Amino acid sequence: MSEQIHHVLRNCRLFRELPHELLWRLVRFGRLVRFRKGQIILRPGQPCPGVYCVGHGMVQVYKVALSGRQHTLQFAGPGMSFAEVATVLARPCPAYAACTEDSVCVLLPADRFRQLLEESHALCLHLLRSLAWRTEYLVGLMEDIALRDSSARVASYLLRAGSGTSAPFELPVLKKDLASHLNLTKEALSRTLRRLQQAGLIEVPGRRRIRILDPYSLNDVAEGLVPQQPA
Repeated sequence: MSEQIHHVLRNCRLFRELPHELLWRLVRFGRLVRFRKGQIILRPGQPCPGVYCVGHGMVQVYKVALSGRQHTLQFAGPGMSFAEVATVLARPCPAYAACTEDSVCVLLPADRFRQLLEESHALCLHLLRSLAWRTEYLVGLMEDIALRDSSARVASYLLRAGSGTSAPFELPVLKKDLASHLNLTKEALSRTLRRLQQAGLIEVPGRRRIRILDPYSLNDVAEGLVPQQPA
């Protein structure tokens, strides 16, 4: 069990550069937890159990407005973590977290994690870097929503998800959840993907599979240029 916990933590962005001995201190009090698809892990206002590191599956972190509208804040897949801020600040959960597929996580209980933070300067620095990266990501997401149209938002996301590869890749989440994350309706996302496909920038060989055909032109769209349709 401890070897499996070690593997998940070593591959987590938050902890992958920790010194060996410090990582094993986390392993000793980490707990392996399993969740079913659709299971809600966290609810707003409830005490935060601790930091979760995803080893397998996908977790959607989202907020729900009084109107019932849902907005996705984060998709946490393998190598990612969530609930760090609530854990460090000893505050209730600010958002929902639910599995979009069967998932395996390592839970680092809040009290033990905060105690180790007080004892370890190295862990504090690693956590600070991770939270700075998360802040940068959220600022970029807000810029996308405020300053970019639907084509630019989708193009930017596809470039990140595809990681520069020309091989087909699979969207990690359902289109309705991706639309929520990009502040679009599902219909608007489908229309945008269709426009990008008609412009010859992407190929959609399957329901959730995408292939980037022209990354340079797709990057132009991400920067705000209108995709050019073939004559």
